[in-house]
Amino acid sequence: MTSNISDYYKPLTVQVAQEDDGKQVRTVLERRLGVSRTLQSRLKLTELGITLNGQRAYTSALVRAGDELTIRMEKESSDDILPEPIPLDIVFEDDDLLIVNKPAGIVVHPTHGHYTGTLANGVVHHWKEQGWRVRFRPIHRLDEDTSGLVAIAKTPYVHQQLSEQLQAGTVKKLYRAYTYGWPLLDKGTVDEPIDRDPDAPHIRIVTAEGYPSVTHYEVGARYASAAGGASMVKLKLETGRTHQIRVHMRHIGCPLIGDGMYGPTDGGVAEWEEASGRQALHAETLGFVHPITKQWMEWNASLPPELVRLEDVLNRLN
Repeated sequence: MTSNISDYYKPLTVQVAQEDDGKQVRTVLERRLGVSRTLQSRLKLTELGITLNGQRAYTSALVRAGDELTIRMEKESSDDILPEPIPLDIVFEDDDLLIVNKPAGIVVHPTHGHYTGTLANGVVHHWKEQGWRVRFRPIHRLDEDTSGLVAIAKTPYVHQQLSEQLQAGTVKKLYRAYTYGWPLLDKGTVDEPIDRDPDAPHIRIVTAEGYPSVTHYEVGARYASAAGGASMVKLKLETGRTHQIRVHMRHIGCPLIGDGMYGPTDGGVAEWEEASGRQALHAETLGFVHPITKQWMEWNASLPPELVRLEDVLNRLN
């Protein structure tokens, strides 16, 4: 155990209200700060993890109105991730959060076959350069060839709070896609379960035995040319299944331009595929309640050059 205050992240303190007088520490932590039982168990293991009026406290201890209850999380680092000087488009950063605009062609987290060159390698290097000891905790992920906004928590508490917002469906995640064909409706919802393809586990399919998956879409533009129809579609996810947008758009007959896995079986329109150079999907808006300030925050990421180029090609051929 350690009592060195520099080994901990910034503390969170709450003053016990009159209605919580006589209650247990665990109850106040849950009600006032939303600290999960799992995180409380972690906090109990360190000397300064949970303190009551400056003294170490157990979760079963009783509190009195006016008491100061504080939690501190030990600093952690991602020692298993190699720091690499990868350029980062940082949209926002404070003591609790990092929002990055990820380019296409980069994996979020090291996996088998991608130990280096990932977003995580670049973020860990960035933090090391700042002299910060922080563990890489992405709240959500984007496919390798999807660009856009990714949120990364800097503490276990922030990660827990944002994960709960995701599960509750209160996180705003808006995407823009360019697809083959025209959706039947200008605005609609694809409510179709998704699971792995039993014949190819790395591919997802719509199947009655799958997990509930809901995608809302709205057509922003329709394009027509001798090569066929295309659309710019804005999408909002209600669930977050792997490849969800790509699978759902193919399911309604509008696969993404440049999508090598779920795109047209005939290869599509060469000029469109070449212009995008990858699946035409961009996570352009991200919003949620900041876990510490409790203020709504929202960020937008402009279209990357390759999708601007694709849009120009579609407009020119319209």
